[in-house]
Amino acid sequence: MQTAMPQNITPELRRWIVEQAEAGCRPEDVITAMRASGWEEAVAEAAMEHTLRQRLAEQGLGGTLGDPAATAAMTPSRVPEPALAGEPTVLNVGGHEMRVLLTLRHPRLVLFGGFMSDDECTELMALAAPRLLRSETVDNNTGGSEVNAARTSDGMFFERCEHPLIQRIEDRIAALLRWPLTHGEGLQILRYRPGAEYRPHHDYFDPALPGAPRILKRGGQRVGTLVMYLNTPEGGGATTFPDVGLEVAPVRGNAAFFSYDRPHPSTRTLHGGAPVTAGEKWVATKWLREGVFV
Repeated sequence: MQTAMPQNITPELRRWIVEQAEAGCRPEDVITAMRASGWEEAVAEAAMEHTLRQRLAEQGLGGTLGDPAATAAMTPSRVPEPALAGEPTVLNVGGHEMRVLLTLRHPRLVLFGGFMSDDECTELMALAAPRLLRSETVDNNTGGSEVNAARTSDGMFFERCEHPLIQRIEDRIAALLRWPLTHGEGLQILRYRPGAEYRPHHDYFDPALPGAPRILKRGGQRVGTLVMYLNTPEGGGATTFPDVGLEVAPVRGNAAFFSYDRPHPSTRTLHGGAPVTAGEKWVATKWLREGVFV
């Protein structure tokens, strides 16, 4: 049986990586180019991180490689994290009991069963329904928002704690993930009709894009996401994680949490909402920021 030859990170490869970064190429595009040339993904990611760390060190850690994403990608942030020491199967948060159904380390992902009660799901959908509009996404080029063909759902945002139910859910999130309530965006409600989807994307903001400074002024980078399923559609609608081949079924009351300590695809948090094939899918999403969101 043949043994695969080791892939060596040569000086020539390091020079090429630095040249791409200084030319403003996005880290994910550099990794894609390396994979197309036959490099293993893990080797490509390690080569990029080590090379750019070394380059910044040579510049006294104060310089820039011409791509802010490269610098941000090398500096891990503190992230939300539930209290899972001892590998508990059940958590009690503020008197509300939920089950730990699944945990992953890379990406960091935890699936909770029974995060919300049936009554809470029903009430939340009723509160949101009259305010639903065609969903928009953040425009990274301007810092504003726009309707995007990649996201074919209806949605709305609640202000933080604007209703007793919203207050209760947000308090539960803060306690579960051990993250300040003030460090989160308002709760978003989404409704996906048959055929609606959200194509794979990352929730963090690319710091290399023109609109990033405006976005990041409001609370810093996003570092975590909690997706709460308010109903169980008749078919489809899974939350997919293509980089790891994972599909999370949308089951009423469950919630999927994942975090990302840097705005970089190496976090493996690329995810999407698969098309709904029958019925509707309702979800509530909470995005968590590094700092106070205003």
